[in-house]
Amino acid sequence: MPAPGRSPRRLLASLSGLAVTAAGLSLVALPAHAVSSGLVISEVYGGGGNAGATYRSDFIELHNPTGSAISVDGWSVQYRASGNSAAASGVTPLTGTVPAGGYYLVQQASGTGGTVDLPTPNATGGIAMSGSAFTVWLSDGTTPLNPPVGSATSVSGVVDLVGVNSNTFETTKTGGTANATSASRTAPDGDVNAAEFTIGTPNPQSTATTPEEPEEPEEPTAPQAATIAEVQGTGAVSPLAGSTVVTTGVVTAAWPTGGLSGFYLQTPGDPATPAASDAVFVYTPGLAADGYPAVGESVEVTGAVTEFNGLTEITADAAGLREVADLGTVVPLPAVPGTDCALPGTDCPTGAELDALREAHEGEAVLPTGPITVTDTYDGSAYNGGSASSGFFGEIGLAVDDQPLVTPTEVVDAQDTAGVAARAAYNNAHRVILDDGSSLNYASNANKGLPLPYYTAEHTVRVGAAVTFTEPVVLDYRFGWKLQPTEQVVGVPEGISFEQDRPALPEDVGGDVKLATFNVLNYFTTLGTDVAGCSSYNDRAGNPITVNSCSGNGPRGAWDAASFERQQAKIVDAITKLDADVVSLEEIENSLVVDGHDRDEAVAALVEALNADAGATRWDYVRSPAEVPADEDVIRTAFIYDPATVRPVGASQIFDDPAFANARQPFAQVFTGVDGDDSDGFAVVANHFKSKGSGTPDPFGQGNANDSRVAQAQALVGFADTFAAARGVEKIFLAGDFNAYSEEDPVQLIEAAGYTSLESTSDPDEESYNFDGAVGSLDHVFANAAARGVVTGVDVWNINAEESVYYEYSRFNSNVTDLYTVDPFRSSDHNPEIVGIDLPDAGAKLVSKVKAKHAPNQVYVGEADTTLDVEVRTNGHRATPTGTVQVLLEGRVLATGRLVDGEVTLTLPAFTEVGRAVLDVVYSGSSTVAGDSVEHGINVKKLKKK
Repeated sequence: MPAPGRSPRRLLASLSGLAVTAAGLSLVALPAHAVSSGLVISEVYGGGGNAGATYRSDFIELHNPTGSAISVDGWSVQYRASGNSAAASGVTPLTGTVPAGGYYLVQQASGTGGTVDLPTPNATGGIAMSGSAFTVWLSDGTTPLNPPVGSATSVSGVVDLVGVNSNTFETTKTGGTANATSASRTAPDGDVNAAEFTIGTPNPQSTATTPEEPEEPEEPTAPQAATIAEVQGTGAVSPLAGSTVVTTGVVTAAWPTGGLSGFYLQTPGDPATPAASDAVFVYTPGLAADGYPAVGESVEVTGAVTEFNGLTEITADAAGLREVADLGTVVPLPAVPGTDCALPGTDCPTGAELDALREAHEGEAVLPTGPITVTDTYDGSAYNGGSASSGFFGEIGLAVDDQPLVTPTEVVDAQDTAGVAARAAYNNAHRVILDDGSSLNYASNANKGLPLPYYTAEHTVRVGAAVTFTEPVVLDYRFGWKLQPTEQVVGVPEGISFEQDRPALPEDVGGDVKLATFNVLNYFTTLGTDVAGCSSYNDRAGNPITVNSCSGNGPRGAWDAASFERQQAKIVDAITKLDADVVSLEEIENSLVVDGHDRDEAVAALVEALNADAGATRWDYVRSPAEVPADEDVIRTAFIYDPATVRPVGASQIFDDPAFANARQPFAQVFTGVDGDDSDGFAVVANHFKSKGSGTPDPFGQGNANDSRVAQAQALVGFADTFAAARGVEKIFLAGDFNAYSEEDPVQLIEAAGYTSLESTSDPDEESYNFDGAVGSLDHVFANAAARGVVTGVDVWNINAEESVYYEYSRFNSNVTDLYTVDPFRSSDHNPEIVGIDLPDAGAKLVSKVKAKHAPNQVYVGEADTTLDVEVRTNGHRATPTGTVQVLLEGRVLATGRLVDGEVTLTLPAFTEVGRAVLDVVYSGSSTVAGDSVEHGINVKKLKKK
């Protein structure tokens, strides 16, 4: 789960200077609920005492982020179940005072589960809170209040409110919790619950006070001299916690901006203390930005030792920092500790063992020299604070390996529990998060105007990309082990480089025709704005972009025409460059169910857009059969095809079977070559099995509803054989989104029925999906024996699952760094797969000839108005060349375009060097015309003076 770079308690405490204080020890409560400048709810937990819980009791935690104490005498915390709309069902009165920067813990009902008691609470109630969904609020009185259902951001008497997957919330609800997780504040109060709370491990704290007799002040004690290793100690907790120490070291990282508010200090030389780290975090919340020491500077630090969410730190102010004579240099570790185990086997450290290995090096500088690969770019899923995700904290998931981490059941039989556990242990040991040197949530409204770290229009970070470190980072602990850059990252980082490896086109798979499968990510022509009662996800300016929710069978895609055009433009570009002859589509609108229109309305609109882009009739779609099931989903599968190369044989058929009551019914069609015999054709069945998101949990870790997918696989193979036999063809392909990884039961059942799951022939490790920082294939093309015999090649075109969600149309203008562009990348969340197929008696391909001519004749450095007219002709007149032309300069793609009537005009970027530029003009060929290429020279001259 994404988490902020700085632990949330320190994040909140560091904001104390922003609050408005009143005279005395208390602040006056606001008369109505608004963005809080005083006491806030900081953590809520309802799983206490339940099975699988750590803590025995539920709790509600308050935090005072201000610089003055706040009295809660006469106040209360109040509770309501998630589906309720009445007044509070539980009220717990409060007394006492919350000191500046302190916490107030309210213990609620206890149960028989759990093993750990809460810290001493400041108040105790008996509310039995839900473990997964509820609303709680802080009131400046004790009368039960009744906040309105929905966005309750202004209610008299309510000081702060949190809706956990509930019907009542501030602007947007948080995700649901579980028995082992709480909702914890990670951002200051802005009245957007989802953007400000993270679902994670509970961490109750109690620092408030109740009225008592004042004590005599203690005499201050002199700081204790200690090495950094002595401060850290050999366990998870410092033996000097609570003491004031003085120590020295070299600054290895400093973050005066971004919210981390501190720097790392390390003993110079090689880290040499056994089992104890030679580095420590120095927390300096009140230090001015220009008062921070520079990286490499030798410093003496005097401050208090504390433990904070697993991180040992020294809290210091400006008076506790002093530059000293040069102590030398720090030698960074050559690798991330704990990652030297290898597959196969079960020797990878896990849990406490892995934590102990890294605890001994907490905060130390690391310069990784082994292979490291991006394995996760999904941090960033929140939409205006409006999804269950916690937002975008600038984190990149890394695998200490030469490839991304792989979902265990992609490569290990799901029934092999020991093997799956070993693979999971390997993943956990080799996974580390690269943070951005800040605690900023770029998905929150307050930070959307700040440029994203790592991503720009020209710089991508993709799953599978190799990562090279040329400058050290530090091994930091903030909600898990992370590599922290030595300064806050804005845009492209220094000292960390990512392979720029976007594949412009799929690999050549050969064949006379090509079959593909493509999930088009809820392509709906019925828009959110067309249906009353729909809610939206918005961009940073408040403009609706996509549908959040609609009642009944409402749309699921774009909100309005402008957003739909952005979505469609990316899908059209991807399908065009995919250059297949038959494409199985998943997640396209079933217009009959959504609005009672023609069932094929949406797929017809997509074909119209594709043909408009091609400038010719490049595509057609398979019509729905006369009889359709009475009960269908709002999304469906479909086929589009190239009428110049293939034709449908007979009518399509929808397989209406009870096994697909909770999924999309399979859609079947036979295709053959445009001049081929019907019996030489091949059957294709498009599929979209039940998702893993709901249903009965599987005991072998195959996700929810595995029993449904097994039943669907059994029904499918029987139907496919019957359908093909009835149509008189032998070759059968099963294509689509099966929502099952390659070693899970549904896939194995299909393979046991005589089908082969086709893997990429260019790279067998290519996968179609990325989830939870690991890759695997939920999408497949299966071929029976007859079909397998005509397959010439396979490719998984990695354009979607590897990309950050910020490239999607749905994140248009969600940050000042707008990454949306009209290209195939992140046109969906699943990668398309393409298969080459040889047709019987297809005959020899015609030979093509490429010609090119540029204009204007005189080309100058820096001018970007050069066009290249490309013409492709054949040695006969039986076929006009179709397909794609690319222009390359020294292997770099300058332009790509699709032929229309054998011609295309391409616009070239400005040339940067004087001399002769030799371009490679490459035509990739089509099912009936062989490819060709030609070298084309352009003389580039020095720009004339005006």
